[in-house]
Amino acid sequence: MPSEKVHLTEEKATLLATLYGRALDANSPHPILGDRMAAETIERIDHDFRTTGLDARMARAVALRARFIDRWAGEFLGAHPGATVLHLGCGLDTRVYRMDPPPEARWYDVDYPEVVELRRRLFPERPGHDLIGTSVTDLGWLERVPADAPALVVAEGLLYYLDASGGPALLRAIVDRFPGGGFVFDALSPLGLRLQRLNKPVQKAGATMHWAIDGPAALPAVHPGLRVLEAVSAFDLDGFDRLSAVHRMVASIVKLVPAMRRTAVFYRLEF
Repeated sequence: MPSEKVHLTEEKATLLATLYGRALDANSPHPILGDRMAAETIERIDHDFRTTGLDARMARAVALRARFIDRWAGEFLGAHPGATVLHLGCGLDTRVYRMDPPPEARWYDVDYPEVVELRRRLFPERPGHDLIGTSVTDLGWLERVPADAPALVVAEGLLYYLDASGGPALLRAIVDRFPGGGFVFDALSPLGLRLQRLNKPVQKAGATMHWAIDGPAALPAVHPGLRVLEAVSAFDLDGFDRLSAVHRMVASIVKLVPAMRRTAVFYRLEF
């Protein structure tokens, strides 16, 4: 099968690092996520993934993040099997194949047109699954999605790349369009945003993060219909004991400083 050449820049290029991270995890002796499809996909892409700046130690953190978001998304679909899933900034994430949602669910992978075209070449079609090629902040794309069911919005590694006006506007538009639903995403605090220069894959991609969420209390201010169900620090995820000794040491220190512990947080919301 011919290899796909990839030419992506800035935040679009970060999808290569996260794909590589899931692949490294899948190929490890004791995988956390075990995404075999990711491992197969990197073999079909003509790219030196070592240039992403991501290594095996970071790959475990990538896998932990994906597994945690999968878990929350799966719980929502268990309660609402006929939901409409909006997987925003999907990149080359194989989540729809990994999770295998109920047949009555409708799943939309949304990302820039060039990313969507790459997905079409790399991944097979499946029933109940559609692709929308657009910037998530060009809100006209929402008109293409039926608003007759609860919506599950999954945004892994996305919201901090939006600006401080586009991010809240996206959340408001979704809440106003659908009869109810939930959000599952990760976010950075203002301090986390200031520390982005320490994120090697982000720096290698030439990407910049813009939008910080300053704790759970900031979200109802985005839209009064938003309710925070859970907010979990990335340093409290199950499986941190599987990370490298360096990561574990850093986490143990970070947990002692509340502001540092809140730099990266996973949110589960309902509306």
